[in-house]
Amino acid sequence: MHHYAAIMFLAGIGIPILAALNAALGRFIVSPIVAAAILFTIAGLVTWALAFATGLNPLKTASQAPKHLFFAGVLIAFYVLSITFIAPKFGVGNSVFFVLLGQLVSAAAIDHFALFGAAQNSLNLVRASGIAVMAVGVWITQQA
Repeated sequence: MHHYAAIMFLAGIGIPILAALNAALGRFIVSPIVAAAILFTIAGLVTWALAFATGLNPLKTASQAPKHLFFAGVLIAFYVLSITFIAPKFGVGNSVFFVLLGQLVSAAAIDHFALFGAAQNSLNLVRASGIAVMAVGVWITQQA
């Protein structure tokens, strides 16, 4: 389980780096939309290469998935496009801090109600307090 935490910590480190790099690319090429498209193309190529390297037939299994699950693609497009447009104006830190706040609220709801097949983890007073402390921490970072 500790390796899961380490991997997710590294993924968390990558999110602001992704935001800063893609925002800079959008400014450089004067098109945040094209910058996002380039990011998605590279991410898609890497992901497809890894999928096929596993020896699975990802296209067959994906075609059998419930169609509402593909809405995740819309959400990642929204995230990348919004961070690419907003980070240069609002700051990477500010942008990512508010993304984090949204993630805390959404993750708590998903876990509490076991949405989308997630493991059920009730929102009790201790968890709610932890989320509140994190939210206050996000708020404090915005005061400087």
